[in-house]
Amino acid sequence: MTLVDYPTFSESPFFYDRKAASLPETEEGIVRAHSAPRVAYYHPKDVGNYHYGERHPMRPHRLELTNQLVLGYGMHERMSMHSPRRATEEELLEFHDSDYVEFLKRVTPKNAQNLTRDWTKFNVGDDCPIFHDLFSFCQQYAGASLAAARKLTAGSTDIAINWSGGLHHAKKGEASGFCYVNDIVLGILELLRHHPRVLYIDIDIHHGDGVQEAFYLSNRVLTVSFHKYAADFFPGTGNLSEIGSDLGKYFSLNVPLQDGIDDESYISLFKAVMEPTITTFRPSAIVLQCGADSLGCDRLGTFNLSIAAHGECVRFIKSFDLPLLVLGGGGYRQSSVARCWTYETGVLAGLALPDELPSNNYYEFFAPDYKLHPPLTGKIQNLNTRQSLERIRVIIREKLRYLGGAPSVQMQEIPPDLMGFLANEERGREEKDGDEPDGRREGRAKDGDLMEREVGGGGDGGITGPLGGARRRTMRI
Repeated sequence: MTLVDYPTFSESPFFYDRKAASLPETEEGIVRAHSAPRVAYYHPKDVGNYHYGERHPMRPHRLELTNQLVLGYGMHERMSMHSPRRATEEELLEFHDSDYVEFLKRVTPKNAQNLTRDWTKFNVGDDCPIFHDLFSFCQQYAGASLAAARKLTAGSTDIAINWSGGLHHAKKGEASGFCYVNDIVLGILELLRHHPRVLYIDIDIHHGDGVQEAFYLSNRVLTVSFHKYAADFFPGTGNLSEIGSDLGKYFSLNVPLQDGIDDESYISLFKAVMEPTITTFRPSAIVLQCGADSLGCDRLGTFNLSIAAHGECVRFIKSFDLPLLVLGGGGYRQSSVARCWTYETGVLAGLALPDELPSNNYYEFFAPDYKLHPPLTGKIQNLNTRQSLERIRVIIREKLRYLGGAPSVQMQEIPPDLMGFLANEERGREEKDGDEPDGRREGRAKDGDLMEREVGGGGDGGITGPLGGARRRTMRI
């Protein structure tokens, strides 16, 4: 398959809408529409009232701040608004282990000390604490992502938003990085019932390891994660050499970045990677995780992105006009998170928002400037050189050459659980291998060996297991 020659990260434009040559102008005090897709907005009732703990950086209250700004700008008049039901235990079991779900269901702060032997097994503790109504919280945000995915598959909306979702670190049988239930995996499984191929994109500063691991063997889900990668930074996965396995080989793409990346570098690289990825893989639906800890001045993040640049990623993906599920994620400066997701709600709804924040119940949280776009950039030295970013772009481009057969992937019936889905994938691989001449299988293995040499597989950070043999570390979405 011949790839189109896309511009390098240094040549591609910064703010660029594939349908418009420039960003829409904003009239002071007026919210103006410039495009009108059908947008469904999901906000579980009282989801902002849960509390991880006084000193914990994860604050669900940021969701209430976001919702207040969305309502204050009047965007509820331009979207369908939904307060979804909670996910059932049976729905959570479509991905998660039954003993883990049972633990989440019964554990409380009062009985937690009696269940300490399960703490290590399920990885709960400081990062993933046991707090009041924990299981209800999990049901709330997972239920919203499932409802949003179902509305997309029903064809009754073009874009579905759930800022309470996006908890991308949770594993099949354990909590991780502030995440308990992986609503993203559940949402993708729902989309796979109707869509032959789903693209997952993650712009959180932390690697989307839980989603990558869940679909590591599948060629129907392509995962792409833009994140900080360092030996001492959670979760320690997401190197270029993590590319998937078996049928899923080459269906995991990672863009490892260093501290301090700025708006221009990030946006240019994002577009240079995502344009050919979407053109080559041809997804029929996209899931976009919009973790806001990649913004400048985040309590746990070390990038220099502005809200406008973060939102430009959203605008660019929206421009492909594919069914789009948009989720939240990390973000530990509440006022910045709320501003970012409010701005991106406007981007998705085709609304240009004035910079002056509307009056709302939490107006003082946004002092002293009370603006939608406060200065957040330039605080940390940019360690990403032009050469290193161009190298990443070239390596990703080479990997995409192995996806030439992706558009011919056949629809398969999705079993009621992920293990059944992956078992079907494995059976399909074995049947395909059994029908191929030995020479074809040998040639494919040689291609894989070549790719691993190109991306450094087998060295530090290379694949030694499902996720490269990564050590379990504490912290972060």
